[in-house]
Amino acid sequence: MSRPLARYTPCLRFVLLTLVAIGGSLFSAWMGLRWAPSWIAAALFAVSGALLLLVTLRPAIEIHETHLAIGQRAIPWSDIRRIDRTGWNAPLAVHLTLASRERILLLYPGDFDSSANLLRHLRRHARLALLDGIPYRQFWGESAAAKDELTKPAKYPLMRPEDEEEIERMFQRLKSVGRPDARGADDK
Repeated sequence: MSRPLARYTPCLRFVLLTLVAIGGSLFSAWMGLRWAPSWIAAALFAVSGALLLLVTLRPAIEIHETHLAIGQRAIPWSDIRRIDRTGWNAPLAVHLTLASRERILLLYPGDFDSSANLLRHLRRHARLALLDGIPYRQFWGESAAAKDELTKPAKYPLMRPEDEEEIERMFQRLKSVGRPDARGADDK
């Protein structure tokens, strides 16, 4: 297997939030032994801790040249047909639609910067995908004409138009006189 270009693991912030939620749940449960309403806080802490634990234990996401690896699952870039963002930026939640019509929710518990980098990597490598409903080339500002322009070499002017006209007049004068090397034979 190839070496990853980038590897995205859960942010330490989510691990700390999980530990705080579990600690808050335990503390509220202990307080619930003396004061019954704190069981409500214990339940809320426990639910949020469980959700954070599920998000934090997500497998690492790796970006390779040929595929996207989510844990042990490798998805070739050519199989990704759509990348649709949700409203979540940190943690990042993105829907991937594959060629087999399978829809995957990619959830990455990272900070805002690493989530933005992951989204940029996904968008850059999935060349056959619609990016939020927009074709790849159009999303990145490329057009079909731009593709043709890239294959043709660019012509750059070497002289000003006035200089070109002057050279053309001199060439026509030399042409009307005859061969320029004819008078050089008499001088020898």
